[in-house]
Amino acid sequence: MSGRSEDPNPLRNEVFSRVFDEHWAAVRHHIEGVVGAEEEVTEIVSEVFLLAWSRLRPTRPPGRVWLLRAADRRLRARPGRTSLPHSALDAVHVGVSGDESTPGRTGRVEVIRALAVLTPSQRRIIMLTYWDGLAVGEIAELLRASESRVRKTLIRAQDRLRAELGLEGLITGDD
Repeated sequence: MSGRSEDPNPLRNEVFSRVFDEHWAAVRHHIEGVVGAEEEVTEIVSEVFLLAWSRLRPTRPPGRVWLLRAADRRLRARPGRTSLPHSALDAVHVGVSGDESTPGRTGRVEVIRALAVLTPSQRRIIMLTYWDGLAVGEIAELLRASESRVRKTLIRAQDRLRAELGLEGLITGDD
């Protein structure tokens, strides 16, 4: 039997497979919140996991936050940015309003306008909360900020969004 057919590092392959299986969907979903073109989403996801493979240490595999940071770096580096996909806007609308019915075209336009009044930091935290479904602690780790700062920014952003969308005083259970 040739040595070529034997895997030189089965532990590394096993660890990578586990990382890929556990986090592929979350990474893809994260990228889909920014990129509308299916081919570009697939390409960026592939690049993120190629980077993860190249830097993989089996004793310390990358977690979801590391992978999302890698995706963010790749997203910032890409040319020709597009607007938010409709599904991301719908997720923000549902999260802020608590209304499970999908907003129509008018609802999306209102959400775009409401997001525009937020600071970049507030917009980022809103998207990580409602699109990616991250908890405050995970967002804090991803952004390398304190949990109290993230929580405070999230609350202010939610209040501003609700005011812009005419939903003042609405309690959705996400606070």
